Amino acid sequence: MSIFTPTNQIRLTNVAVVRMKKGGKRFEIACYKNKVMSWRSGAEKDLDEVLQTSSVFINVSKGQVAKKEDLSKAFGTEDLTEICKQILSKGELQVSDKERHSQLEQMFRDIATIVAEKCVNPETKRPYTVNLIERAMKDIHYSVKANKNTKQQALEVIRQLKESMQIQRAHMRLRFLLPAKEGKRLKEKLKPLLKVIESEDFDEQLEMPRPRPSALQVCLIDPGCFREIDELIRCETKGKGSVEVLSLKDVEEGEEKLE
Repeated sequence: MSIFTPTNQIRLTNVAVVRMKKGGKRFEIACYKNKVMSWRSGAEKDLDEVLQTSSVFINVSKGQVAKKEDLSKAFGTEDLTEICKQILSKGELQVSDKERHSQLEQMFRDIATIVAEKCVNPETKRPYTVNLIERAMKDIHYSVKANKNTKQQALEVIRQLKESMQIQRAHMRLRFLLPAKEGKRLKEKLKPLLKVIESEDFDEQLEMPRPRPSALQVCLIDPGCFREIDELIRCETKGKGSVEVLSLKDVEEGEEKLE
């Protein structure tokens, strides 16, 4: 689409319109195609790379610019940058039916890819293929949400798929090095956050003649617990303990197949 603004005859090409209704009025901004989703996902930080112009319109295709008093009443400010950010974040991206269908198909594929990368069959520890996850998503009639990022939707898909198939997030394998004094005490605090303890060694004699890391644990955890575990160990040991990531995904060779 290509348009002219009647005020200054600046030609805007490759336009993506983002529309927002607020205060009973319609407001639109003119953006570059493919940049809107990049801004919303956090990949693009420079607003100037997203907006074709900082003007706010009531109708981009006709070049009709919104009045200052209408903007101030609806948004509580006349700061065009701030208004554009609000519209960009919360507004509806206007695309053709064909473009929308193509965009949703790509997001569907991206979500399936994230799920396949993060998950395994808990019984075999083998990963699922992207095609298999796509079929499973279709079986549960998952509907992609265009205004929600793919990572958030992937987590929702995992929750829904658990009701119909054997699937879970692949465990992380960690090794803890702890001062012996805190080792046994911390073990009890860590236990609810651990899925499997593969090995452990608590040697109190190693504290003499001076304390040093002497409690060792290798375990599997749910990736969502990593930050809590890391903070717990750092705070409880006052920085003397450490967490080492041995593997991000505990998986077996080969791909999982559904019969």
